Amino acid sequence: MENTHLKESRLNIRCDVHARELLDKAATYTHVSVSEFVLSHALASAEKVVQANEIITLQPKDFQAFLAALDTHVSPNSALKKAFKRHAEQVSR
Repeated sequence: MENTHLKESRLNIRCDVHARELLDKAATYTHVSVSEFVLSHALASAEKVVQANEIITLQPKDFQAFLAALDTHVSPNSALKKAFKRHAEQVSR
């Protein structure tokens, strides 16, 4: 069974002649359409950007310190209590 995805969104890109010629050449070398070439490379780049901004990597020592901090009970200070109170007043449930 073939895995097909309905493509419902359109992305329009304007570029200069040199950029278009370069994209055409690269797409030809990789035996795909210009749209497929641009989309696949844009998605790969987007994945890297998202990962760089959303994934946190810790060294084992730092990870252990993080876990220890999570396990340590700390009573809320006055600033935190004030923030919770302000949040409760501003956000309706």
